Amino acid sequence: MSSVERARKYGADGETLIQAWIGSMSMDVRASRGVESAIEPRSDQMNRLSLAALGLLVVAATASAQPCPDKNVMYWQAFPPGGESDLSARHQQLVLKRKCPAIDTIVQYKPGAGGGVMWSQMNSLPGDGVNIVGINLPHMVFQPLEGQVQYKIEDITPVFWFHYTPDALVVREASPIRSFQDFIRIAKETPGKLNLGGSGLNSANHAAHERLNGSFNVKTTYVPFKGTGDMVNALLGGHIDAAMSYNAFAINNKSTVRALAVAMDKRHPLMPDVPTFRELGIDWIDGAYRGIGMPKSTPPEARKRMSDLWAVLNDDAEMKELAAKSGFELVNVGVDQMDAFMKDRIRIYTDVAKRMGLAK
Repeated sequence: MSSVERARKYGADGETLIQAWIGSMSMDVRASRGVESAIEPRSDQMNRLSLAALGLLVVAATASAQPCPDKNVMYWQAFPPGGESDLSARHQQLVLKRKCPAIDTIVQYKPGAGGGVMWSQMNSLPGDGVNIVGINLPHMVFQPLEGQVQYKIEDITPVFWFHYTPDALVVREASPIRSFQDFIRIAKETPGKLNLGGSGLNSANHAAHERLNGSFNVKTTYVPFKGTGDMVNALLGGHIDAAMSYNAFAINNKSTVRALAVAMDKRHPLMPDVPTFRELGIDWIDGAYRGIGMPKSTPPEARKRMSDLWAVLNDDAEMKELAAKSGFELVNVGVDQMDAFMKDRIRIYTDVAKRMGLAK
């Protein structure tokens, strides 16, 4: 039995098989020394063999590092095109195609109820390991507590949280409201008159709106939209006075909108003139998390593979650059950390929901 055959028989990995192959070829070369005139010099042949083996090893290592799916990924979005969730999916689609060129990521949309329509139906998708759904916090905690959706937080199976976007108060560039101080002054002078758009009811934007009113003792009116993409035209057209959105929205629309304040611990480098809420006297550092979930019928090992794949995407240099330019703060919460992360987030958001009147 050859060394290669022995390695295969006993379940050797790719690197061991390559080493065994090199050893067997070396023995073949030594056995043929009597007819060296008919073959290349031994050193040249061994150099060629070593290079070939190295190439195979690189291929094996690359395949191991990138757990590519064996068929197309069906990526379901709970919000309309044009918002932060859609932009994130397009970034991931781009990087995944480079890493796994044999498959495509097919982005599909099923918006409504601030994401609740898609999340109510995600467990009806095939648990085949390639159906994934965009998910958001705190939306998925708030909505079931309010009671108008057909799912509970326990029905959702997150497998990876990939980024976080801080809250931001935004107006259109042409707005007469030039600063946060202007906003507060007008809000106090005309209680209930300022209309603030946001993505969905019982969402991160909705919670931020309630926090804004309570923290600064003002009364403004919240206007929910299906998603950020739907809200843009209303804001730019002057149909609403402002938007309770995210820093990513302000950065990606910087030629047409102006941020008044952001919920970060320090100013964003792409918006150095925009103050934080902390600077304005309120300890407010909050926003929305985005991730992917899978149907409950998906086997645990398939969830783990997708979680690992998304971790590879997040660690990619191009992904980091795209996220930074778009105002996304990358996080990495995979299946191994998921239980502890979700327990902590649910506790925090349940307290917020009580302040919003959603939970008792």
